[in-house]
Amino acid sequence: MSDTLPALRATLTELVAMDTTSARPNAPLVDYAQARLEAAGFTAERQRYTDDAGVEKVNLVAVKGGSGRAELALVGHTDCVPYDPAWTDALRLTEKDGKLYARGACDTKGFIACALHAALKAERVRAPLMVVLTADEEVGLVGAKKLVEAGLGRARHAIVGEPTRLTPVRANKGYCLAEVEVLGKEGHSAYPESGASAIFRAGRFLQRLEHLATTVLRDERDEGFQPPFTTVNVGVIQGGKAKNIIPGACRFIVEWRPIPGQPPERVPQLLETLRQELVRDEPAYEAHIRVLRTDRGVNTKADAEVVRFLAEASGNAPTTVSFGTEAPQMTELGAEAVVFGPGDIRVAHQTGEYVPVDDLVRCEAVLSRAVAHFCGAR
Repeated sequence: MSDTLPALRATLTELVAMDTTSARPNAPLVDYAQARLEAAGFTAERQRYTDDAGVEKVNLVAVKGGSGRAELALVGHTDCVPYDPAWTDALRLTEKDGKLYARGACDTKGFIACALHAALKAERVRAPLMVVLTADEEVGLVGAKKLVEAGLGRARHAIVGEPTRLTPVRANKGYCLAEVEVLGKEGHSAYPESGASAIFRAGRFLQRLEHLATTVLRDERDEGFQPPFTTVNVGVIQGGKAKNIIPGACRFIVEWRPIPGQPPERVPQLLETLRQELVRDEPAYEAHIRVLRTDRGVNTKADAEVVRFLAEASGNAPTTVSFGTEAPQMTELGAEAVVFGPGDIRVAHQTGEYVPVDDLVRCEAVLSRAVAHFCGAR
């Protein structure tokens, strides 16, 4: 540990000092990583795009040991969630009680530091090794989806960085969103018959949605997950203009996390069925459904080589998670993908985010072994 830790800490210090909040450019971090990788013999390709706010973003695909499909890809997202301005040390790595604190230390710059060191140590490889750095994971896996569209980042095996406490995650649920707009008729609240409350109408929709979520969707199960079914949540609802006006419109966002074996379109189909039932029962009922996002889950076989390798190297049995990752996109690009990394997802996205020092050192050792195993690195 004494030989590895100072270099890892130095790299992580530089990575977290770059503010790569999703709303900002990530090019400084990509510049830093690309320079180090190219100096070690990697050939790098950038994929540039402009996000919805007009900010330029960059994906990086760096390969050593050949062209075409890599044997192993180490994949990390460069962007972070925003931090509270009151956290004055958010961009300065600080250490206390064996933990390294900073925004991104856990999610996922700790993994990126380990991946860079594992890749840079590979002076020679017999099979192509790839390092992939993506943008905008936190706001919809946008960078990874751009790679899929362009066919960039193809590999046989992929280790996707996320804070998993060094436990290989072979499967994750998808992540989907839809907006439902329920319409009514505005009127004076003293005269209910002068209008029709969109909020009351939305309530009737939501009551049926809750029933559907706790019955039909819970009967479609994958026991490898906890909970073992597609979950549904309505976390945002908006409607009305004033307390004394009958509301003419009400909108709410439906979020669902489908188990991998279930098509993401399953819930929108059920939402449409609910809408039709309400219209049938109440001919004046009007609602519109707009699907915003349908990201599939992934389910890599438990006996896949990369799963078995990480289980043996880490000493932790493979598991599944209910949050989304970039593993589905790497799978679309042809890889057997596993999610793995230092730190705990439960301390990410909060003030005081940290990665344990021991996790960081162990992760670098496991990734170095993976590079040697899959790419014949020396």
